[in-house]
Amino acid sequence: MTDGPAHEVHVADYDVPIPYMQRTRNYYLAIGYDTPYRWAHNIDVPFQPLKKPLAQSRVAIITTAARFDPTKGDQGPGAPYNGSAKFYEVYDGDTAQQHDLRISHIAYDRTHTTATDIGTWFPLPQLHRLAREGRVGSVAPRFFGAPTNRSHRVTVETDAPEILARCKADGVDAAVLVPNCPVCHQTTALVARHLEANGISTVVMGCAKDIVEHAGAPRFLFSDFPLGNSAGKPHDVASQALTFELALKVLESAPAARTTVQSPLRWSDDASWKLDYNNVDRMAPEELARRRRDFDAQKEAARANRVA
Repeated sequence: MTDGPAHEVHVADYDVPIPYMQRTRNYYLAIGYDTPYRWAHNIDVPFQPLKKPLAQSRVAIITTAARFDPTKGDQGPGAPYNGSAKFYEVYDGDTAQQHDLRISHIAYDRTHTTATDIGTWFPLPQLHRLAREGRVGSVAPRFFGAPTNRSHRVTVETDAPEILARCKADGVDAAVLVPNCPVCHQTTALVARHLEANGISTVVMGCAKDIVEHAGAPRFLFSDFPLGNSAGKPHDVASQALTFELALKVLESAPAARTTVQSPLRWSDDASWKLDYNNVDRMAPEELARRRRDFDAQKEAARANRVA
């Protein structure tokens, strides 16, 4: 990459949504995995219009963040990928309480964000605020954690039905789903599809446009931010408030399935951050070899955690 006008043209060429599916395929091939991952793809998409005005609706949050467990190693801001912190079963939490949820177990963008602000991936304070203001009818008594599962079958046949059952038990009318990593975006799209097919309106708010649209989400608010910031910019409450409000507007006004709305917010004036995530063209052979070793080690850690 060169300086001056040529640099500007080169960066501008990349000022489009990151092609996460292709980047991921290329990355795993480059570190030695010969079978490309097959992303979930659906043509037909269910769609459930809101059954009552949002101001009368009970709204739940579904997250792919994990509950902090001090026995599971470093899960703090900027922590390396931590497979030990993964979870494999749906969990829930009391929305009347504060929670410490982390994203160290998933592949968010560790180069351009450091996971220092839970508000960027868990917008429960925004939902409470809007309930107090009467924008939504009520906050569901529980939020739900969706496992980041690479298996489409397990997500569709096990996790999504479990989340649906808990939403039904809580009288949920609508759900806001907040993914973080590439596979998280697939997971939330598949869960959203299942909820919509069973009478609950949804909106996914995320950063991986190609994955969510490929899986066939009913409604999607796209923020062109680094992964891990689906609910707004870190330490920028105005950004988080606007992002959540936009998600609710999509929930209310989407005319049909496969509605995508892009947030007007930009991460920065310089789009070069989009060049970095899992881009093998910018990695030396020794870096790829190191990543393969790290990935294998984390797979073993995650496997041990799953067995335990």
